[in-house]
Amino acid sequence: MHSANRFGPRSPCNTVTASTMNIDTLEKLRALYAAPKERAVRKQLSALDSHCRRFIELSPFVVVASGNVTQAMDASPRGGAPGFVKALDERTLLIPDAPGNNRLDTLENILGTGKVGLLFMIPGIDETLRVNGAARLSCDEEQLQLFAGEKHRPKLVIEVSVAEAYLHCAKALMRSGLWQASSQVKRSLLPTMGQMINSQTGIEAPAETQEEMLGRYAADL
Repeated sequence: MHSANRFGPRSPCNTVTASTMNIDTLEKLRALYAAPKERAVRKQLSALDSHCRRFIELSPFVVVASGNVTQAMDASPRGGAPGFVKALDERTLLIPDAPGNNRLDTLENILGTGKVGLLFMIPGIDETLRVNGAARLSCDEEQLQLFAGEKHRPKLVIEVSVAEAYLHCAKALMRSGLWQASSQVKRSLLPTMGQMINSQTGIEAPAETQEEMLGRYAADL
């Protein structure tokens, strides 16, 4: 029996030629992987069920992925107290816009394409929650009033109309050991943020120390 047959059909990466080295078609891509199991397909929901909403209530952190009309991509972290992202109902989420660096990458992308992808995380839990949908920027007073108790009342909220929601398996966070104390990296292994930005930008002013940076951030937290 030939070795190629022992391990199943020959995949695109088994043949080293210029035409097959690049995975540039769906057929070539799917040849590398088994079909997804029924559970992986059926877990995708078109609205937030009770489990998704509970996950969001416990989450203090979400990554917002967006893109602009030129297909440039961006992923922006957003954080707050657990439940800082609010579910109005099974299809509507509100993300408050907290003070940042005023680049407004995510907000400008939403103006351009009206779409976002969200990845919710809960410290200590390896599963994540993925939500995709349409997005718009809102200054609706009733929506803003939901965040009246925050230290900084948001100027606007990102209103997300949920199209897809599904729980993502724990493998990535288990592999990374993200929540394990043994995985924590000492801050001293990297230069300070001020030192790195000075190096990247060519700014010659004295670099802000880590303590100075934390003190400056404190006003916006």
